[in-house]
Amino acid sequence: MYNNLINVMNKFEVREIDCLNKEFDHNTSQALMTEHIDGVDAGIVVEVLQKGYMLKDKLLRAALVKVSE
Repeated sequence: MYNNLINVMNKFEVREIDCLNKEFDHNTSQALMTEHIDGVDAGIVVEVLQKGYMLKDKLLRAALVKVSE
């Protein structure tokens, strides 16, 4: 069932937003929390709470994330 869903998503060019350990992008993600983490620069996504998805170049659902401060 899962593989069928992935195949359909790929067929229609729906892709998961890859934002973990990358600079926070307010266009594709929504920050729900911040946390100070030693050794991590400010503005880096440290945890994805809910995956986000794009349909070609359009945002379907923003990723909900935790960002370092």
